[in-house]
Amino acid sequence: MLTLSGVSAGYGGAAVLTDVSLVLRPGERVAVLGRNGAGKTTLVRAVFNLGPQVDGSVRVMGQDVAGWPTHRIARLGIALVPQGRGAFPDLTVIENLRLGTLSGRAGAWTLERVFALFPRLAERRATLSSALSGGERQMLAIGRALLTQAALLVMDEPSEGLAPSLAAEVIVDALGRLAEEGKTVLLVEQNVALALRSCERAVILAGGRIVFDGASSDLLARGAVLAEHLGV
Repeated sequence: MLTLSGVSAGYGGAAVLTDVSLVLRPGERVAVLGRNGAGKTTLVRAVFNLGPQVDGSVRVMGQDVAGWPTHRIARLGIALVPQGRGAFPDLTVIENLRLGTLSGRAGAWTLERVFALFPRLAERRATLSSALSGGERQMLAIGRALLTQAALLVMDEPSEGLAPSLAAEVIVDALGRLAEEGKTVLLVEQNVALALRSCERAVILAGGRIVFDGASSDLLARGAVLAEHLGV
């Protein structure tokens, strides 16, 4: 679904990622963890060609996407739930969700299914997204991505700004449902407990390099690694 081989990336000659290699297989849920500044968001931006200069190979659905515009990469069947939610503030909930259907791909996700997953969105369907709470905007961002029928969902810091209880309700529950359907997810997250609860595999970035790649259960048992790289 996604293969990074020897990827280095940065901005204006300043390196953020160095020699990163990562393989994401169909049906996997992989958490990318790391402190602030570790390179997590740059990794996401490198996959979607959203600004950094990238060396190395990025393959999405088996296609080498080096130099491709972002919209063309997305059409391969990958969707981003962006940091900061990315909702259009002057559009209603239903209008924002309908933007996800413009991919034209057929699939299992419909507006009705999104409303079943997030009943609060059904209640707020006529509300401008600018009037939503942080949790509701996160539901909206996830719902819109699902409606693209993407095979691979990339979620960038979805718990940011949410109370722990709300993050668990919105994100863990949603990822549990996606796991039941075999959806492939790359979760870039600062909340270590939430990420390890939601994903069976974890990757740690530190100083722009991968320092751990293995089972979440294995990472939980390695207290020294958690303490050194994540402060947990």
